[in-house]
Amino acid sequence: MKLFEYEAKNLLASHGIPTPKGELASSPSQARETAAKLKPPYAVKAQVLVAGRGKAGGILFAGSAEETEKAAEKILSMQIKGIPVRSVWVEEKINVKNELYFGVTTDRFSQSYVAVASASGGMDIEEVAEKHPEKIVKTIVNPLYGLRPFQARQIARKIGYSGSQLSELGRIFEKLYTLGMECDSELIEMNPIVETVDGSFMAADARIIVDDNALFRHQEYKKRLWEGNSELSQQELEAMKSGLAYVKLDGDIGVVGNGAGLVMATLDTIQYYGGKPANFLDVGGGAASETIAVALRIVLSDPDVKTLFINILGGITRCDEVAHGILEAKNKVDIAKPIVIRLVGTNEQEGKRILTEAGIHVLESMEEAAQKAVQTSKQGGK
Repeated sequence: MKLFEYEAKNLLASHGIPTPKGELASSPSQARETAAKLKPPYAVKAQVLVAGRGKAGGILFAGSAEETEKAAEKILSMQIKGIPVRSVWVEEKINVKNELYFGVTTDRFSQSYVAVASASGGMDIEEVAEKHPEKIVKTIVNPLYGLRPFQARQIARKIGYSGSQLSELGRIFEKLYTLGMECDSELIEMNPIVETVDGSFMAADARIIVDDNALFRHQEYKKRLWEGNSELSQQELEAMKSGLAYVKLDGDIGVVGNGAGLVMATLDTIQYYGGKPANFLDVGGGAASETIAVALRIVLSDPDVKTLFINILGGITRCDEVAHGILEAKNKVDIAKPIVIRLVGTNEQEGKRILTEAGIHVLESMEEAAQKAVQTSKQGGK
C-alpha cells in the first residue's frame, strides 16, 4: 500500500528527520490559509499515489498566499495519469544546493534489505542506475542487526560527504531505516533528500510503500483502503474485501482459477496460444459458491474483458460448489460475455452435470480451454 507524500513526511518528521514545514489543503482557500502560516516562497504539491506528478504539472511554486491559492486551484482541477487530485501539500520552498537519493528496500537475491544511495537525486533512480551505475551505492543490510551507524557513515562518505555533514547524513539514514522497519515497508525513500545552501539536509520528498500483508498492524491505513482513498481500482478493492487475490493486467481474457500456481499456468497458456489475460484472480482453496460468484462479478465488471476463462482443479475446492457459484453469478449478474470452463477434480461429475443441465459446456483439457478462450476473444467475444 502506497502512502501519500504528506503521510510519509509526517512519519519522517515524527522520527526526527528534517522535512519542510507544511500542511495539507483540500481547497484553494485552505491552501491560502496554510500559506499564511508559513514563510514564503511556497511549493504546492499534488497528493496522488502515482509517480511523475512533477512532469505532469502537479508541483507549482508560489511567492505569496494569493499565488498559492491560484496554484492550488489549478492543481486541484487536474487529473494525473487518470487520478483526480483531491488535496495538495503546501510547504516552505527549500533553498537547494544538491539533490541526493537514499532509500531502503528488499533484495530478494540476498534475502536481505538493501540501502541504496546516490549523489544524483531528484530523478528516477532506475534511470540513474541504468545510465550511470557508478553513481549508485548499494549496501546489504542484515535484518538481524539493521543499518549500523558505521554503515550509514560509509554510505554518506561514498556519496561525497565528510566531517559533520557525514555524521548528520548518517544519522538521517539510520532513522529512515528504523522508520521503514516500523512501517513494515517494502520501500521507503527520500528522493530527493537535499543539501541546503547552509549545509544541512532535508527530505524534500518521501515515499513509503507498506507491505499489504502487514496492514493488520497498521489499521489507520487499512481503513483508508476501505474508504477508497488509494491507488487500487474498484475491482482490486472488492477482491481485497472478499479475501481474493486479484491483479489487473492489460489483456481481454478474464481469468478465474483456484491456486496461485494454477492461475499463473493459465496466464502462460493463454499467452502461449496468442491471447492476452486481463487479470490474475485466485479464489484460493476450498472456495464456496458465494466466493466463486463474487470472483465472477469482479472479473466481469472489467470492461476490457471479452471472454471469461474459469480454470478449476478441484482438490479442496469442490467442482459442484464451483458449478453452483457460476449459476449463482449468472442469476445475479447479466453475463453477456462468453464463458469457457475447464473443471477437473473433486466432485467433477456432479459439477459437470449441474452446468450441462444449465446449458453450459465444460472442458477437461486446460490447453483446449485456453485455445477456445483465445479464439473467442479474437472474434470479439462472440
